Amino acid sequence: MSLFRCPLCAGPLEREAHTYRCPNGHSFDRAKEGYVHLLPPNQKHSASPGDGRDMVSARREFLSKGYYRPLLDTLCCQIMSLSGECPVILDAGCGEGWYTAGILQALAAGGKRPRAAGTDISKLALRTAAKRAKEAEFAVASSYRLPLADGSVDVLLNCFSPLALEEFRRVLRPGGAFLYVVPGPLHLWELKQVLYDWPYPNEEKETPYEGFAYREIVPVEGAVTLESREDIRNLFHMTPYAWKTPRAGAERLEALERLTVRISFRVHSFSKIRNQE
Repeated sequence: MSLFRCPLCAGPLEREAHTYRCPNGHSFDRAKEGYVHLLPPNQKHSASPGDGRDMVSARREFLSKGYYRPLLDTLCCQIMSLSGECPVILDAGCGEGWYTAGILQALAAGGKRPRAAGTDISKLALRTAAKRAKEAEFAVASSYRLPLADGSVDVLLNCFSPLALEEFRRVLRPGGAFLYVVPGPLHLWELKQVLYDWPYPNEEKETPYEGFAYREIVPVEGAVTLESREDIRNLFHMTPYAWKTPRAGAERLEALERLTVRISFRVHSFSKIRNQE
C-alpha cells in the first residue's frame, strides 16, 4: 500500500507496477522514472508548474558535489533522534530528492526501517528525485493539498519550500516532528556582495506557529570554496538571485573563477501539539 492517498477522493492508493489505483477506480500512471502525478488539473497554475529546467539542473549539480553536506548531516542527526524504529518521513517540497535520499541512507545505516515520501510541484525535479532514492515514493503534488492521510507522518521536513502549516498539521501525527529549514542571516553573503551594491543580511526570527511547540533552533554554519565557474554559476542559478540580479552584478559574478562563500542555515524544530487534530 502506498503512503499517498487519491487526490480526488482521498481513498488509499495501491501501488502497482505502472499505476497507482484507489478502490473508487481512480488511477494514476507512474512515470518511467518512478514518480506519480497527483496534482489535479484544477490545482495547476501553469502548464509546467514549479522550478524550471535551468534551476533544477543547477541545484542537482551543485548539491551532488556535497557543498551543503553540513546541513544534510544536521538533518540526519535530528531525524535520527526524533524518530522511532519504523518512521514515516515526508519531504514536502523535496526538489531533486538530495536531502530525502541522504536521510533515508542515514536512518537505514542507524538500524531503522524508514518509509519516505517526497512531494513537489515540479515534475522536472522529481525525475531526479525518483532516480536518486528508489526506495522512496515521489509525487507531483502541492504542499497546500498534500495527498496523504491525516496523522500519517512521523517527521515532516520543509527545506526552503512553501510553508503550508494547515496541511502540515493535518498529516503529522500528534507529537510528530516538523523541521523547517531557512537561510541564516549571512547565508551566501560573499555571493551577495558580488551581485549587489548594498547587500543586507537575511532576517532572523523565532516565529511560533499554531498547533506546534518549539523544540529548538539548530544553527548550521560553515564556508565552502567553489573552484570553478560552473559551480559558481550553478549556485547562482539555484537561488532566487538569478531572477532579480542587476546585469552588472551578474557580469561581475560571471567573471569570477573561484569564490569562497559562507553557508548559514537555521533548522527550526517543532513538535505537533498532541491535542491538535
